[in-house]
Parts: sequence; C-alpha cells; structure tokens
Amino acid sequence: MNQETCVEILCTLSPDVDIKADAGERNKFLDGWVLGLGLGLPSSVLDGWRHWAVYLLACLLIYSSTHLLVYSSTRLLIYSSTHLLVYSSTRLLVYLFIGSKVIAYWCLEYVPGICILASYIVLLLSVLFFVSGLASKLGKSFTPFFIKTYIRNITFVAAISKTSHPYTLSPTFFLPRAAAIEPDAPAIHHVTTNGQTITRSYQEFADRARGLAYYLKKHKLGRIGILAPNTPAFLESIFGIAGAGAIQVGVNYRLKEEDIIYIFEFAGVDAIIVDREFVGLLEGFRKRNGRVRIIVDEDTERDEGEFDRAVLEGLSSDADEEDGTIAIPFTSGTTAKPKGVVYTHRGSYLAAMGNVVESGLNFHKGRCGYLWTLPMFHAVGWTFPWAVTAVRGTHFCLRKIDYPLIWKLLKTQPITHFNAAPTVNTLLCAAREAAKLPYPVRVTVAASPPTAHLFETMANLNLDPVHVYGMTETYGPITKGYHMPLWEEVPLKEKYARMARQGHGFLTSLNIRIIKSDQPPDQLTDVARNGKEIGEIVFVGNICAKEYYNDSEATAKLFAGGVLHSGDLAVWHEDGSAQILDRAKDIIISGGENISSVALEAMLVQHEGVLEAGVVAGGEEGGAEAGAGAGADGKKQASGLKGEDVIKWAKEESSISGFMIPKEVVVVPELPKTSTGKVKKNVLREWAMGNWKEK
Repeated sequence: MNQETCVEILCTLSPDVDIKADAGERNKFLDGWVLGLGLGLPSSVLDGWRHWAVYLLACLLIYSSTHLLVYSSTRLLIYSSTHLLVYSSTRLLVYLFIGSKVIAYWCLEYVPGICILASYIVLLLSVLFFVSGLASKLGKSFTPFFIKTYIRNITFVAAISKTSHPYTLSPTFFLPRAAAIEPDAPAIHHVTTNGQTITRSYQEFADRARGLAYYLKKHKLGRIGILAPNTPAFLESIFGIAGAGAIQVGVNYRLKEEDIIYIFEFAGVDAIIVDREFVGLLEGFRKRNGRVRIIVDEDTERDEGEFDRAVLEGLSSDADEEDGTIAIPFTSGTTAKPKGVVYTHRGSYLAAMGNVVESGLNFHKGRCGYLWTLPMFHAVGWTFPWAVTAVRGTHFCLRKIDYPLIWKLLKTQPITHFNAAPTVNTLLCAAREAAKLPYPVRVTVAASPPTAHLFETMANLNLDPVHVYGMTETYGPITKGYHMPLWEEVPLKEKYARMARQGHGFLTSLNIRIIKSDQPPDQLTDVARNGKEIGEIVFVGNICAKEYYNDSEATAKLFAGGVLHSGDLAVWHEDGSAQILDRAKDIIISGGENISSVALEAMLVQHEGVLEAGVVAGGEEGGAEAGAGAGADGKKQASGLKGEDVIKWAKEESSISGFMIPKEVVVVPELPKTSTGKVKKNVLREWAMGNWKEK
C-alpha cells in the first residue's frame, strides 16, 4: 500500500482535515496518525505545539508512575458510557492530570491500596460491558473524542491486516467459478437407468448443488451418507454437501449389508442419499436408526423422487475453516474393520489441484472429457470430482463398469481422460470391442502396481498410461511416474518398466521417503538410493489426511515418527524415483531369499495364456504359490491351460530366477478382487492354507 492510498483512507477517517494540497502537511498528518495509532488520539491534537507539549507532559507523568494499571482502568471506565457518575469522575481526574502536574502526580503516588483493588473490579466490569455490546453506544455525542479515534484506529489496522490474511482453501469454489466463467459449458453426460441420455450445463450443475446445500442447511443435516454408483446425483452431492458446510460419507455399495450399517452408524450420519437400486441395503439400518433421513435418487431424466425435490431450492455457502472436515471416506477394510479417513477442505483443494496438473486435465486441445470408471466412493474419486470441475471438463458418468459401453463411449464421445486400476485396464484391453483409438486418451493407473506388459498393451491401443501411487489416507494419488526424454532411447520393455515405477511426489505434496524398517520412531533413516535396499514408503506434506475418524490409536500408529506410514516396501533408485516391491505382509521368504509377489506377478502375465496373476506364500512349507487368470487378451482363449504348463514355461522360457519359480500354479476363471480392482491376497492366503484348487 503506497502513501497516496494511505492518505486517502485516513482522510475518510478524518474528514475535517484537508491535507491533500501540501506535502508537508501530508507528512505531518501521517506522522500524527502513526503516533495516534499508539496513543489513541487524532492528529488534530498533535497539530499545535502547545497541545503537543501539554499532552506529552501528561503522558510522561502517567507512564512514569508505578500505578499504570490504575490509569489504564480509568480509561476503560470511560468505555462504559452508561455509568455517567463514574465517567464524570474519571473525566475530571483526566482533566486534573492534564491541568496540574503536581496534583496528578500526588494522586497517582498516594492513592490508597483499596483504590487499586477497586480498579481491578472496575476493569473486569468494563471489559464485560464492552464485550456485551455496550460499545455500540460510543457513537453518542458525549463520548470523548479520543475514544472515537481509538476505535477508528483499531478498525483501520484490522482492515489492513485483513488484506494480507490468506483466504480459506476449499474445492467448493471450483463449481461456482466454472458456472460463472462458462455457464453453458457441458458439465455432465449420463445414460440413466431407463436408457435416456441426460446432459447438464455448468449452470444447471451449480444450481442443483446449491439447491441441495439449501435443503441440507434448512433441515440442519450435518453429516450425509452416500450409497450410489457414479451418477449425477453422487457428483452433485459432493458439491452440495460441502457447500452446506456438511460432511460426506461415501460408502461402497458392494459391501455386505452389515458393513454398510457399521460404517453409517460409526460415522453418525444424519441422512443418506441412496440410489434406488440399493435402497434394500438400508433395510436393517432403517430399523435401527429411524431418525436418519433417507433421500432416494431415481436416476432418471425427469425431476422426480426425493433427491430431485431436495435440489429445487438454492443456496451457496463457503467453508468456515480450511482445516474443517469436508469428507470421511472409508478404507476397503479387507483385513479389518474399515477406517474413516478425515479429509479437510485445504487438503482436498491441494490434492485436486495436484491432479489437474499431474494428470494433464488442462493440457490438451479443447475441453477435458473425463470418463467415470473410478468409483466416486473411493477416496472421493481421488478428488477428481473437484479437479475436473476446476477446469470445466465434462463428467461422463457410469453406473457400473461395462466394457462394451466404455469402448463405445471412447469411440464416439470426446473423452480425453479416465482413471482405473490395473485390473480394470487389463480387462478393458482384453475386451472384444478393443481397438486402437484415433487419438490418445490419458489413463491414470493406480490402486496396485501395474506391469510393464500392461503399459505396452495399453500404448498399442492409444491409451496413454501414467502411473500414480497413493492411499485413501493421502486423498488418493500422491506420487507420479514422470516420463523422462531419456527413456525414448532405451528398449521398449525397459521404457515401460520405468513408466510403471511409483516415481516422485506430486507438485502439491513433498517428495516421498523410503526408510529402513524396524527403526525407533524418533530415528527415521532413509535407505540407500541404489535400487536394491528395501524400505518402507512414508509420506509428508500437504495432502496427507488429518486423522482417522474417532480412532486415536490407529492415528498415532499411522503417523508414528511424524510421517505417514504406507506399509508398502520399495526401493529407491538413483534418480530419486520409488519402485514398490510389495506390501510388508506380502513378501515371500523361500530358501533364505526374499521374493516380491509384485515382481513375480509381472513376470507371470508375460505368458500368453495368463491375463492376471496373484501370488502368495504357500502353506507350511513356504515358497510361492500362484493363482492365474486364463485368457491372454480375450481374442485367443487359453483353453485347457494348466498350472503345470505355466511352471514349465517359467523354468524353460521365461526370465524368472530359479528361486522365484512358484511351486504351484492354479488356473482360475477369475481372481477375487476388491471393489477398487485390487486382488484379494487375504482370500488367496485362505485358499493356499486349504485346498484352493477346489476354489
């Protein structure tokens, strides 16, 4: 703020003073205000040397006394303008201070101790009066001029401070911004349950989200569950719930009914937005929680049902605190009860902006077209509902993974991006409808380590893969395998192997670390960057979740040593990129050697008859056992493929080291998977401990 601006602002606070014409008067005026800010007096008192001398002398007398508290208390007494008697006496005392140095000094020096005690009581009462609103009476004519000025000074300083204070970060800002910039831009494309296609502009999208926000605030609903597939209602709920200052709790509709009940009860939801298809999953919940409002979405092209009625009104809202909770997504809970992960407005904003950059949502010709193959309930769709909206992209919603429909949309609609786990991409590439696209589509791959073979297959179909890595506890992706120009000079298989690494930290995060295992929490030592020493990946930075909801013990374990522990084992390469070898619990020890199940799976899928592979430790004898899905690419079925055939191939034709060759391979029609596309290793272990051939 320059001097001219300061002068204009201060002139509005002292309209009776004209100092624009003369530079000397301007400087004098500003100097007076600087002193006035500290003393609580206007510049007019300081204009004349007589006033200056008298006031300075009085101040020196007062400040040099040993009873400063008494003086301060008397000034606070003046604030209570309703106490006329007290005010009159204190004003007389001030006049005596200024008019007679001797009397003022004598009063301050010899005032009885009881007066000091009384001043404490008066000080307390004055503060209470001031806080309760009596300060509003200070504008009356009998209010002392220096109190008016003092308040104006404080207001001025507060206004200046406000301009430099950072505003709250929240991704709720992205939707009204998109609607304001380009209201008619296509925001949503969706095929409903009755086969009708609906499209909505960003203005319609924003209006419906505002309507839902109003509905939630009107009924004082602060924590909202969502049980739905990737529909417009889910997308609108993400923004509407946050816009109301409420918290969303999205749940995987593929879970068992008792798990769904547990999550909604544990999270303490006030209402649940549910798709018509999954209303039956809430019967048990309704019986036990009759007070919870159930809002059903019909998912049709018409405005019907409870959800549509709820959004026909409108209201906008901003986040009060950027560290406030915006969502509580739950972990998959494959080996224990699902944990609620607390997402903040700030973290969601930064994670969304990171995905805009790292997935290249705004680095292409035309508008981003995002296909919703990733479940929105999974880590709030990796924050992509906010990221795509931030760049005014079009959301292509999908109720379920339908590979023929996905290929139809890829071939007929302007889709530029989608996210999917390696399993989904593997089956997509193996679908009968698969064909090389006329233009590249960016595919962000995560949820489990991809293989170089998968990346090569995708590239041949013009699906441009980029690997990211993260957890629900990191808002989804937090690292990326960055493509290096040097990789164009290495053999293709080596290039795709490097692309499949977990890479470096996001732009909006800090770089990951790989620390040695079995260390005290206060001694976190990094492994060597040699691509050999194995350690655990840990995270720090802006896009780590706040905590586990209502689970302090698990939170303390997660953040032991001041870092977020992933539980993933990896090596650190010389270029600083990370490469996951396995989960700590999935490492296989055979003959004194450590076998990475991830590495062995990547080798097994190179067999022409193996589509997917899942590797776990064998029974009591140890060693590796593998379950492999049959069907290489969906066009030539590996009918009659046996486990012995795969083992023979591994020994004679593959590059698999002898100690890594599995002792047993079982071919199954399909591997068990989680809702996010990860192979259920816990199920494979159960099979391995018994007779899993029968499975």
